[in-house]
Amino acid sequence: MSGIKYLLDTNFILGMLKRTPEVLEVLSARRLTSDECAYSAITRMELLGFPGITPTEEQLIRSTLDRFQYLGVSFEVEEAAIGVRRTRRAKLPDALIAATALCHDLELLTLDGGLQATITAIRPSI
Repeated sequence: MSGIKYLLDTNFILGMLKRTPEVLEVLSARRLTSDECAYSAITRMELLGFPGITPTEEQLIRSTLDRFQYLGVSFEVEEAAIGVRRTRRAKLPDALIAATALCHDLELLTLDGGLQATITAIRPSI
């Protein structure tokens, strides 16, 4: 998976779509390119499974996701998510996203302080 450095969390991608200042600042400061970024299966499900999504919003989300690498939930990610839930009591979607970042050795870009704290607490022990 050469060249991929970042895993984009659901709320980070939403921030990209909405062009929130916090996300735009990160994008600018890190000079992110699409080939450096990935997203998890969970993020895809969260974004596209939102109740009331319009066809226009769905197309925008799909075209945005097409620019990044997709990372499915492997057995290794499942096992890591189990560990995250046992030690950090994280919600299942958050545990799977954290485990995806950890298993692929990617920096997680998220606006969720709790999820970021989970990654920070776990990463040194790996």
